[in-house]
Amino acid sequence: MSLKEIKIRIASVSNTRKTTSAMKMVSSVKLRKAQQSIQYAVPYVEQLDHILTSLSTMPKAQSVSPLVVEREVKNVAIICMSSDSSLCGGFNANMIRHAKALIEEWKKVDEEPHIYTIGQKITDALAKEGYDINRGYSSLMASRSYDEAASLAEDLMDMFLNGHLDKIILTYTHFRSAGSQKIVDEVLLPVSVPASAVQEQESDYILEPSAEDLMTTLLPKVIKTKLYCAVLDSYASEQAARVIAMQAATENADNLIGELTLQYNKLRQQAITSEILDLAGGAQNQ
Repeated sequence: MSLKEIKIRIASVSNTRKTTSAMKMVSSVKLRKAQQSIQYAVPYVEQLDHILTSLSTMPKAQSVSPLVVEREVKNVAIICMSSDSSLCGGFNANMIRHAKALIEEWKKVDEEPHIYTIGQKITDALAKEGYDINRGYSSLMASRSYDEAASLAEDLMDMFLNGHLDKIILTYTHFRSAGSQKIVDEVLLPVSVPASAVQEQESDYILEPSAEDLMTTLLPKVIKTKLYCAVLDSYASEQAARVIAMQAATENADNLIGELTLQYNKLRQQAITSEILDLAGGAQNQ
C-alpha cells in the first residue's frame, strides 16, 4: 500500500469514526429519555399490581372476569418486538432468532399461530422467512404511543373473549442496565392473578364501586399497561445496544487509525532514508 493510499484510508476511517461517535451520543440521549419513560411508568404499574393483589384476596372478586380464565390452549397469538433500524449490534438478530424458535415451538399446539410484530426489522425478517403475519405494527416502536398500544391490547382482548385465542404471549428484550439486556417471554392473556397466602375478610374493606366492578375495570388497564411498558422496555434495550455497538465501532476505528498512522510513518521514514542514501551515493560518485 502506497503512502497516498494509506492517507486516503486514514481519512475514510476518520470520517466513519465521526459518524459512529455521533450516533453513540444520539443514542445515549435517547436511552436516558427511554429510561425516564420507564421510571415514570413503573410506579403506576406497581400500584395496579398492588390493587390487583388486594382484590384477588376477596372471594367475590376471584375469577369474576373471563380474562383470568385458564382454558385448553388451541389457538395462540405471539407478539414479537424489534427495532425499526439496524446498527444496534446483535439486538435484532437475537430477537428474530428467538421469535422463530418460539413460533416453531408453539406450532406443536397451534399449526398456524397468530403473529403480531412491532418493529420493522422483525416484520421484514419473518415475512422473508415465509411466516404469515396477522398484522404488523411497525410504527408503534417509533411513536411509542399509549393509545396505539391500548388499541392493539383491546383487539387481542376481544379475540380472547370471543374464543378466537386461548393464550397470548409477549416476547421482547427487557432492559436490565446499559450493558445488559435479556429476551423475555410473558403471558399477556389470560391474566395471572396473584394469590394471597392468607385470605382476608371482605368486611375489612369498604369499596366503591364493588370489588367485582373494580376487578372488571382494572384487568383491561393492566393488560394495556403491560403491553405499553414492554414497548418502552424494548426501545430502551435497543438504544442501549446501539450505544454499546457504536462505542465498540468508535474504539475499533481509533485502533485502525493508529495502526494506519504507524504504517504511514514507517513508509514515509523509509522513503526519506532512501532519498538520503541516494543523495549520499551521488555525492560520493562525484
